[in-house]
Amino acid sequence: MKNIQLDDAGRLRHFLTVEGLPRELLERILDTAESFSGVIEKSVKKVPLLRGRTIINLFFEPSTRTRTTFELAAKRLSADVLNINVATSATTKGESLLDMLRNLQAMQCDMFVVRHGDSGAAHFIAQHVAPHVGVVNAGDGRHAHPTQAMLDMYTIRRHKGDFEPLRIAIVGDILHSRVARSQIHALNTLGAGEVRVVAPRTLLPRDVGSLGAHVYHDIRQGLRDVDVVITLRLQKERMQGALLPSEHEYYQLYGISQERLALARPDAIVMHPGPINRGVEIESAVADGPQSVILNQVTNGIAVRMAVMSMCLEGRGTAAEELT
Repeated sequence: MKNIQLDDAGRLRHFLTVEGLPRELLERILDTAESFSGVIEKSVKKVPLLRGRTIINLFFEPSTRTRTTFELAAKRLSADVLNINVATSATTKGESLLDMLRNLQAMQCDMFVVRHGDSGAAHFIAQHVAPHVGVVNAGDGRHAHPTQAMLDMYTIRRHKGDFEPLRIAIVGDILHSRVARSQIHALNTLGAGEVRVVAPRTLLPRDVGSLGAHVYHDIRQGLRDVDVVITLRLQKERMQGALLPSEHEYYQLYGISQERLALARPDAIVMHPGPINRGVEIESAVADGPQSVILNQVTNGIAVRMAVMSMCLEGRGTAAEELT
């Protein structure tokens, strides 16, 4: 089946998931992000690659970090950016999603950045947009968060270099985490030596064995000799029923403390996609400590999202050209 994300030349058309994309394309995203990292550090943080383009942030779920970094990335590419507050949009008055998309496309937009609570929403939108419009998935349900995964890969590569010798442990709420799924796919595609998931049985998906990760229920065994520790936020807003006795007990069993981090390799890095719940998933001394690269992840997100947006619109005409 043809991959909807790629055009006939194998270039990125939409970025909906890392699953199914070739290693060469993921590496090109990382290399392109590296070329943009210098732009971010300059006094004038702009390049003209997307001048004249219009990018719409269409967020059906609340977000600060992701929406802001997408907006900054688009502006640093010199694009025009429109943020749609879906809570006050016409969809709350009964307008369908497709009618909303058609109206926004009529305003000559070139890309939708979509966050939605339903898995598959970004794919649905990509199937119904005009040929000149790109779609980037900023998180859909429990399914995928591909730009978060790629900024995490970029952060790992910057600190550790080659993926092949690395042991990576992803700790926490794997069941509800779209980030974890995307991270596992990306790490395996990029050739990571070993990917571990560490969680209680109630926070693991039934198909966890098919994701390509080794499963650990004991935090001490799961962290032993790893090079990278990725801890995840408890997705309480997506939980149905009592999957945990309490946050306190979760921290006692699975929280990343200095004592537990000492089980990893001495030069291990600690990551978290945010937002952090201190004293639940991670100890403040670890989150703010010398091995933490959590704020680096946020900075790296701008360069990676610049890379993805520029690649998705590479070689395409503008909306205005398509409509003439």
